[in-house]
Amino acid sequence: MRHVVFRVAGERYALPLAAVREVVLPQPPFARVPRASEAVRGVMNLRGRVVAVVDLAALVGLAPQPLRDGAGMVLILDQGKRALGLLIGGVLGVEPLAPPEAGGGLVRGLAEARTGAVTVLGAEALAEQASALFGGR
Repeated sequence: MRHVVFRVAGERYALPLAAVREVVLPQPPFARVPRASEAVRGVMNLRGRVVAVVDLAALVGLAPQPLRDGAGMVLILDQGKRALGLLIGGVLGVEPLAPPEAGGGLVRGLAEARTGAVTVLGAEALAEQASALFGGR
C-alpha cells in the first residue's frame, strides 16, 4: 500500500496515499478560530474553499511547529466535503509500506521505509482528533 511519508518536528510519519487529497504551501497569516485549541493554527483559503489548519505535531504529542514564511507544508486530508489541513514540516516522498501489525487508532504502528522506520497514522482517527479541537463544531 502506497503512503505519503513526511516530517513533523524532526520525526517521520506516513499516511495512506488514498487519504491525502494534496499537499500545498501554507499561506499565512491564517484567520484565527475563536475558542479553538492552540493546536488549531486557523483557517486558510484554498482555491475558494475554507480549510481548517491543525498543527500535526500537537496531535501526536510533539512541540508545536513554528510557522515561518517559506517553511512547512499543509497536507490536505481527503475528507469528502470537509477539508482539513495538517501543518507538517515537509514531504519526504511516496512509497509502498507494509501495513503495520498494530490495530486502529491514531498510531497504527511502525513500518520500514527506504530511509528507516516511520510511524504510520490512521487518517480517520487523525481527522476525529483534529475535529475535537474545535469544541464540537
